[in-house]
Amino acid sequence: MLNKYPLWKNLLILVVLAMGLLYAAPNLYRPDPAVQISGESSGAQIDQRLVNKASAALDAAAIEHFGEHAAEDGSSGLIRLYESDDQLRAQKVIQRALGDGYIVALNLASNTPDWLTKIGAQGMKLGLDLSGGVHFLLEVDTDTAIANRLENYSSSIKKKLREERVRGLISLDDQGVINGKFRTEENRDKAYSLIRKEFSDLTVERVDAGEGDSGFYLRALINETKRKEIENYAVGQNLTTLRNRVNELGVSEPLVQRQGRNRIVVELPGIQDTAEAKRILGKTANLEFRLEARYDAPVSERERFEFRNPGPGEPTAWLERDVVITGERVANAQASFDENGRPQVNITLDSEGGTLMHRMTRHNVNRRLGVLFIERKSRTRYEKDENGVEQVVRVPYDEKSIISLATIRDALGVQFRITGLDSPAESSELALLLRAGALAAPIDFVEERTVGPSLGAENIERGMKSVQLGLGLVALFMVVYYRLFGVISVVALGFNLVLVVGCMSILGATLTLPGIAGIVLTVGMAVDANVLIFSRIREELKGGAPPQQAIDSGYGRAFVTIIDANLTTLLVAVILYAVGTGPVKGFAVTLSLGIITSMFTAILLTRALVNLIYGGRRVSKLAI
Repeated sequence: MLNKYPLWKNLLILVVLAMGLLYAAPNLYRPDPAVQISGESSGAQIDQRLVNKASAALDAAAIEHFGEHAAEDGSSGLIRLYESDDQLRAQKVIQRALGDGYIVALNLASNTPDWLTKIGAQGMKLGLDLSGGVHFLLEVDTDTAIANRLENYSSSIKKKLREERVRGLISLDDQGVINGKFRTEENRDKAYSLIRKEFSDLTVERVDAGEGDSGFYLRALINETKRKEIENYAVGQNLTTLRNRVNELGVSEPLVQRQGRNRIVVELPGIQDTAEAKRILGKTANLEFRLEARYDAPVSERERFEFRNPGPGEPTAWLERDVVITGERVANAQASFDENGRPQVNITLDSEGGTLMHRMTRHNVNRRLGVLFIERKSRTRYEKDENGVEQVVRVPYDEKSIISLATIRDALGVQFRITGLDSPAESSELALLLRAGALAAPIDFVEERTVGPSLGAENIERGMKSVQLGLGLVALFMVVYYRLFGVISVVALGFNLVLVVGCMSILGATLTLPGIAGIVLTVGMAVDANVLIFSRIREELKGGAPPQQAIDSGYGRAFVTIIDANLTTLLVAVILYAVGTGPVKGFAVTLSLGIITSMFTAILLTRALVNLIYGGRRVSKLAI
């Protein structure tokens, strides 16, 4: 029978529409502005008592809030606010009330009902130009990078002088100057020649002794070219590492770019767990592998560190100042458990790291190898400026602790493991940070804020109005020109928009202002298919075909043309996504999804509605 779909096909169309409505529904629930509290360490517990303390601080500051609660697993706490303008002020109030050791981050708290989230339905992510996100301005501590390189130079110079049996005292001062003191002029001149020959990046000069001083001196400085090279390397390496860490967070269309000499801008559109983002981005979390110092080693060649988890009778240990390898040599890291069920991290080194580790452990069997965990933290204090306005001053510092000190039983290679971690959460976080790459220098958060619509509220309003206006004009044209068939196409067009939003929500795609342009274009393309079909039906009727035959021929003969036109456009959209970045990708995503859904609604849905109205009936005239 003409113009009758089998039951299975009608049910399939209903299921697709129901799924589209279901997964588009979360976009009706706007999230609340909020602040999220978490510990600097992933193993820290946030309980209701702590959240209540933060809530009391907001009450004292007359900041209206609601819905405060701690997560069931103790990983974080959340306090919702009525106004987004209160977020920054609330963050500062809570941070001061809780003190150091906690991260208070800006957030958007979802209002999606539990029954929707349980089936995986989440609201569509909006780009920074629509709903904003989180903005971090980070500053790379290039002075520390230079200081670390100077430490390496100082250690290498000492080693070289010992090998050449040149007696002298080498030290590094707070100004970044390597100083040498020698008893004889001959030793000073030998050291001068060796340093100039072996360390071309250093500028070396002889220094006259003061009056009454019988010593002979020299000083070495990193030359300006090398200094800039170290700074650029530190910023560039941190830029790459931050991009890798953002990818680990799974953020859509992030912005990570350099700003000025030593700053990096990170913008994360639609990010929900900003506290986790801040912790992962900001942690130095580097490792240093050092041998345990011998008891008879000079104090200048060893350092004392506390254990991260001190055992009975061994709270500290001495390690050599010389570093075997650092976390930069880690090629892969995976969290797992040892044979006793305790958390550990399985490390895989790159080829150079494996060579250095094998060479060192081969000659130091039965000595102990320490794994030093280095983390950048900050102490907060509050000072008043000359105008009496209270300012927040953060003083950064490096916390170094030993997480493992194990005896070398055999030469190690590319793969080994790190134990002595607090919890599975800590091992997973350490593995993530090492896998993403070590920071070449510590970074400090200079600024954190939520980002409003970058194109302005007026442009966003115009973008939304363009969709409404486009849909309204198309609907008016179709109804006036094609009458009942036009109404059918408008119903299908409405469902097409619902399906586009539902698909973007399912895929986790980010909607940007260019994406809205793609939706507007989709509206026109979806109707274009119906225009082809309805025009063909009219031609069939003018040619004398009966109504039922005209409907069947109109859909059948226009089908190939519609498929060809949409496939070529889809191919262009895929190419745009493959070669484009940022806004271009946002446009390509919505265009691609719109093409697919419009073919479904323009062909299958409208045909099903036409069949429902005209199918299986004797029809003498069509309202077209």
